[in-house]
Parts: sequence; C-alpha cells; structure tokens
Amino acid sequence: MDFRFSQREDMLRKAVREFAENELPSRMEAMEETGEFPIDLMKPMAQLGITGVITPTQYDGVGLGYVARTIVLEELGRVCAAMPMAMQVHHMACANLNDFGNEAQKKKYLSRLARGETMGCVAVTDPTGGSDLIGMKTSAEPKGDKYILNGRKCFITNSHTSDFWIVIARTAEGAKGLSAFIVDKGTPGAKVGRKEHKFGLRGANTGELVFDNCEISKETLLGQEGGGLAVAIKTISETGRTGMAAAALGILTAVYEEAGKFASERVLYGKPISTLEAIQFYMAEIYSQLEICRLLCYRASWLKDQGMRCDNEAALAKYYTCEAAANAAKKAVEIHGSYGIMKEYAVQRLLRDAMVTIPAGGTAEIAKVVLGRAALAPFKK
Repeated sequence: MDFRFSQREDMLRKAVREFAENELPSRMEAMEETGEFPIDLMKPMAQLGITGVITPTQYDGVGLGYVARTIVLEELGRVCAAMPMAMQVHHMACANLNDFGNEAQKKKYLSRLARGETMGCVAVTDPTGGSDLIGMKTSAEPKGDKYILNGRKCFITNSHTSDFWIVIARTAEGAKGLSAFIVDKGTPGAKVGRKEHKFGLRGANTGELVFDNCEISKETLLGQEGGGLAVAIKTISETGRTGMAAAALGILTAVYEEAGKFASERVLYGKPISTLEAIQFYMAEIYSQLEICRLLCYRASWLKDQGMRCDNEAALAKYYTCEAAANAAKKAVEIHGSYGIMKEYAVQRLLRDAMVTIPAGGTAEIAKVVLGRAALAPFKK
C-alpha cells in the first residue's frame, strides 16, 4: 500500500474539512435537540463530491473510490459524527445499486443519489434482530407480476429523509429465500413509522418502515430473486463496515484534538496538566489508538479499491476503531474532569456518538465471529 495520498485526495480532504468546519458547527445544536439531519446540505455536499464519491461518473458521481470515501467520512466525523453516519448509509445504497442494479435502475435511482437529490436508505434490520438475516419476518409474496410486501423494519438510518428505500425481504424459505427491492416512498401500503431517539449520533435520522399489503412490481427487484442475502452481506461487509469505521475514525480524531487542547490549556498546580505523567499516559493511549485505527481503516478501503477481498479487514477496522473511539472518548472525559460531563464541552458528545457506532452497521460480536473464523482458518485440517 502506498501511504501517500494523491493530489486529488489531498485536495478533497482540504475541501471537506473546510466545508465541515464552516457549515456544521452552527447546525449541531439543532441536530442534537431534534435528531434531524440538515437535508439542505445535500446539494452542497453533492457539489463537493461527497454524495457521489464512490458512484461512477456515468451516473453523475465522481468515482473516486473507497479511500476517498474514508477521507470524506473521517473529515465529516471530526466535526459532527452524525453526518458520516448518514452519509455512509447513503453510500451503501449507492453500492447496492451500482453492484446489483440494472441499467434502468441505475439511471433512475443511482444518479439521484449522486446528485444529492435524496438520501440513500438500506433497510435490512427486522425487529427480530439485524444479525439474524435468515430469521427475518418481512416478506414479499410473489403474486403474478407483482410482490405483496408485508412487515416492519427498525433502526433504519435515513428512513424519513429518503425518497426510496432498498428493502430486504423474504420471498421463500432458507438462505436463498431473501430478495432485495427498491420501494418508492409514496407506494400505497408503504409508510414511515416512528422516529427513534438515540442518545448519540443525534443528527442521523433513524426510524421504522412499515409495509402493509404493499404492492410492488417485479421491476423493483434489485438483482435476482433469492439473491437478497448476497446483496445484504456484500454491502454490509464491504461498504457498511468500512463506512462505520471511518465515522469512528473521525470521532477518534476529534477526541485526540479535544483532549490535547484541553490538557495544554488547563492549568493546575501552576502549570498545564499536560505536564502530569498521568495525563501524558492517557494522551499516549489516545494517540496510539488513533494511529493504529487510521492504518486499519485506510487499509480496508485500499483493498476494496484494488478489487481485493476485504471482508476480514473491514470487520477488523470496524470492530477495533469503534471500540477504540469509545475508550478514547472516556479517557478524554476523564482528562477534562468535571468539565467533561458538561454539554459545553465536546467530549461528552463524542463519547455518546462513539458508543452508538459500536452496534451500528453490524455488532461487535458479529465482527468477532468473522475475525474468529479468519484467525482459525489456517489451522483447519
């Protein structure tokens, strides 16, 4: 792997950092209070290439790939982690359509996502549990040239801010009984349900989708009937996990900056607390985790860009970085002392945001299942 970023990637980082620092701070209080995503920023983000960063140019994207995507999500997360949470799911929908959509679907839906006209939404999780894909209850019963969609999806990012949803539903029994569909928001029998109230990542809209005898045509099928498990797993393992890792990396970067700044400015015993060995040890741990996680995140994205298998590396990046962000944020709160639990200081929000990244995009336990299999594979007889 070449550790040097290209000139275009460096320019992208600078542009996204300026956008995040100029546009997001003034929005964050409202995002914290309401949990709503600032949808009016979609167009400016599209102009920067954020919304279409992994989308091919023939569908109005910029086609820069996954390393560039990690740059984008890290820089957004450094200022406001709800933004990369929403954007990484948006990118999951882009990847779904690009990998499995037919030409008509790509022209109709993928271009709209790249242009920032709406947000991408991928609905996998049932109330029965997101990790148990085979056990999902949401069904799409074939009926002539249509499907009848029934069920409920929960914890769906961008549920209320997207004009269409990519929905995984059961069409038959067994592992080959899942299929993926594109469902327009205004389809009779399809509606949004409750909005969830998370204690972190507040500006990333999360909610339910409800389907009650919803008729959808066979043209809405994404990929092949029975191919829904492959759609879900490929997108979660390669795009979802790398996206959540990048969002957590942004949090970890912010934690490091906030902790270092406070330690250098806070004076006790007549000198900055950064001179205290205990604080230096905390900062050494935060700094070490940041450098390790940066390598993990960019390696997984680089492998994806090279067309190489990256499911184990993505699982490792996601698991390790999200846990590291939460642990580092806790240390940053401790460095701040009583100030760390006050809303005027960012570290309390960073801790809340980091905690939400751990189950999002696949739980830590599922990542450890993936990594356990990888660890034991060389020893199988």
